[in-house]
Amino acid sequence: MKKPFLSFLVVLALLTACSAEKQREPQQILAQTWPQIEAAGRNQAVSMVMWQGDPLINRYMNSYVKPEVKRRYGIDLQIAAGQGAGLVQTLAAEQQADQPSEADLVWINGETFYQLRQVDALLGPYVAKLPNAALLDLQNPFISTDFQQPIAGMECPWGNVQFNLIYDSARVTSPPKSFAELPAYVKAHPGQFTIPNEFTGMTLLKSWMMALSGDPKQFQGKFDEAVYKKWSGALWQQLNASKPYFWKQGQTFPEQLAPLHQLFANGEVAFTFSNNDAEVDNKVNQKVFPATARAYVPAPGTIQNSHYLGIVRHARHPEAAMLVVNFLISPEAQLKKMDPDVWGDHTVLNLKALPAAQRQAFEQLPSRRYAPRREAIQGLALPEPDPEYMTRLSKDFRTYVIEGAPVPAS
Repeated sequence: MKKPFLSFLVVLALLTACSAEKQREPQQILAQTWPQIEAAGRNQAVSMVMWQGDPLINRYMNSYVKPEVKRRYGIDLQIAAGQGAGLVQTLAAEQQADQPSEADLVWINGETFYQLRQVDALLGPYVAKLPNAALLDLQNPFISTDFQQPIAGMECPWGNVQFNLIYDSARVTSPPKSFAELPAYVKAHPGQFTIPNEFTGMTLLKSWMMALSGDPKQFQGKFDEAVYKKWSGALWQQLNASKPYFWKQGQTFPEQLAPLHQLFANGEVAFTFSNNDAEVDNKVNQKVFPATARAYVPAPGTIQNSHYLGIVRHARHPEAAMLVVNFLISPEAQLKKMDPDVWGDHTVLNLKALPAAQRQAFEQLPSRRYAPRREAIQGLALPEPDPEYMTRLSKDFRTYVIEGAPVPAS
């Protein structure tokens, strides 16, 4: 009789533990003081889901961040690949099932942030609990607003970037200075230009569409169907007129950015793109891009945005995740990440809030040699529009450009 009873007790204990784990609500977690959060988070494992498409970013995380959080907090940081719609679907399913999540920490922005908010899959507001949050430049709208959405403490800024064009100066002596000049340039230099059918390519299309409108302020606020139809229609007409002069006569488009970078590195195309305005420097430093690669921002400007860290509402180790985020926004981690030889990701800290020695360390980072300095392009920064613009552009680019369906009258 004792064995079945003991087995029952074991099962009951497991069910009770699981139930207790599921019953932890955000207010219970966030009601703790920072010393309590730190004590609860030490010596835990943290599962982080992030895009892993760049070797330098992966190296920063694996060679620097993982050892540092292990040394400081005993945290075992485990990193898995995931982003966008797949991440949203997974977290939404866990949330609906009221189950503890396999992920604690996620790297997100834009439409992913919007969709996760819609299914209530994020823990928060948590950012104000972080001691290093006092150093964040939250007065900067390019940091405190994510695709027209106030971050409201539900995601923590991690880095800030601006879209730019990268070209090979050995082959392109005079790149088009504006989006208005781009179609004529493409026609005069066939086969040298294409657009990746992914996030970076869609950022290019957003910037191009806003340039066509002549007034980027039209794209501020909630999604406007009339504005989108008018200016996306103009964009599809211009792209389709240029399509025969694209790489491979526009019969195919790279589905990811990495293959386009490779085409550029091999000399098959003369242009590639980046959402990180310092990426050209780290790619030249790695000898991935030729030393003649240069980056610039065409008039009237390109989108500048930030990327963020969210903690999953049903995270198994939310306190440990907060310790990791607090480290990632520390001056030490932000300084290393901003070095073009490491990542080149611009800081989200308010440098004026730092002690003089730390501020000086940021100011004395190796200067960019192949990309314009941030001060030179800040006046060409456009805010991200509502996430719906990205969603619609992604769908319509495939329909009206890649597949060649007739463009409806705007």
